[in-house]
Amino acid sequence: MFNNIVSRMAIAMLLSHGLPAHAAGNGNNEAAFNPAFSLILSGTYGELQRDAAIPATGFAMNPNPGHRQGFNIGESEMGISANIDPEYRGVATLALAAEGGVSVENAFVQTTALGEGLNLKFGRFFSGLGYLNEQHAHAWDFVDQPLVYASLWNNQLGEDGVQLKWLAPSDLFIEVGGELGKGRGFPGSNTAKNGSGAGVVFVHVGDDIGVEHSWRAGASLHQTNRTAVESTGVTDLAGNKVTDLFTGNSQTAGLDFVWKYSPNGNVANRYVKLQAEYFSRKESGNLSYDTAGVNVADTFSNTQSGFYVQSVYQFMPRWRLGARYDRLDSGVAQVGVLNVAKVISDYAFNPTRSSVMLDYSPSEFSRLRVQVANDQSRKGLQDNQFFVQYIMSLGAHGAHSY
Repeated sequence: MFNNIVSRMAIAMLLSHGLPAHAAGNGNNEAAFNPAFSLILSGTYGELQRDAAIPATGFAMNPNPGHRQGFNIGESEMGISANIDPEYRGVATLALAAEGGVSVENAFVQTTALGEGLNLKFGRFFSGLGYLNEQHAHAWDFVDQPLVYASLWNNQLGEDGVQLKWLAPSDLFIEVGGELGKGRGFPGSNTAKNGSGAGVVFVHVGDDIGVEHSWRAGASLHQTNRTAVESTGVTDLAGNKVTDLFTGNSQTAGLDFVWKYSPNGNVANRYVKLQAEYFSRKESGNLSYDTAGVNVADTFSNTQSGFYVQSVYQFMPRWRLGARYDRLDSGVAQVGVLNVAKVISDYAFNPTRSSVMLDYSPSEFSRLRVQVANDQSRKGLQDNQFFVQYIMSLGAHGAHSY
């Protein structure tokens, strides 16, 4: 039952994500192309009032994969996939950076015949934690990722390692998975050592309610270590900008929920999608304060969290309207006695952002989008933002997940 509506949603999302409809059948279609090849072209125009490199208040030890002003071609994506033999399938996704150069976004092998509901993936892949993390940028419903993804995951967690999923043989959709990896993606430090540097466990549950409603809920846990992570330009209690280093343990727990509705099950005409995710990260270890000056080391721990709630409404074929609210909590840091008079422990500020978008897909191969946002993620630096985006698809592309 759940699989039926997922299939209908996947085909409809092909149309709404600017992808060719004939790509809905993954395995057979890829074999026909041998291999399947796709190219996603995207670009943006952005107007911002503030420097996009400034991180959210209280998240200075985290990256800020923010926006760019003016015209930018964005990140183009080239994908190659095919069945290797009756046992394996291979996928590679190459990111063509706006500055030039090519990086490997995904490059993994996936089993096709393990049986018993088991699926093994190994190589480089986006982690299965949460809901948005596995989605490529061209499938996002907004120009950017929510603040919690940008701040806690550097937009999304990618890993070099192995992933095992198990799909339960039941009418209710139950998926359980686990991953072991190098710790390549933020917040990991990608340190060279034997064994695993990071681990993830997750579970997803979902079902249909008649032909018009479907839902999916999930929980995940991520564990990694951070080694000599540098934060530059952090303001201390005296107002001085200093450089600090943190080494310690990082553990993040998350919850996600998605609900979809389409009248009479006709998702090609109209549908509503509501989704929300929450993550909480606890980090504990040692902080070296002002490495270029006093270089005082002592204990440090903090719990930071964030969530977003968003909804997208396709009110007529090819037209969608969406709204999203983001909020972060920088937490109250617990610092050792040597640093207590230097390190800010409570910023007394919750970063927020509100976004509204409208997009139009002239055909199944293209999407045009405008988005406005009121960004109050940096204390005293409100930023009213405006974006225009295009996403164009060439070639065959597999259907997106639920």
